[in-house]
Amino acid sequence: MKKQEVHGKVKKVKGKAKETVGILTGDKKMEHEGSLQRAEGAVQEGLGKAGRKIGEAVTNLGNAIKR
Repeated sequence: MKKQEVHGKVKKVKGKAKETVGILTGDKKMEHEGSLQRAEGAVQEGLGKAGRKIGEAVTNLGNAIKR
């Protein structure tokens, strides 16, 4: 798992927590910030996952060519 993927997961969890606290306390600003942070984390995680998949595909292609 790439660092970017892990950081994205962490950001998603933090955003969800912030969003939940905002909902529970009635703090719309915090709720909105958490929602945005969760979305950013999802994008970051997706980019990390895509990068990992591309790297794996290139490695597999290189191994196939060597044979």
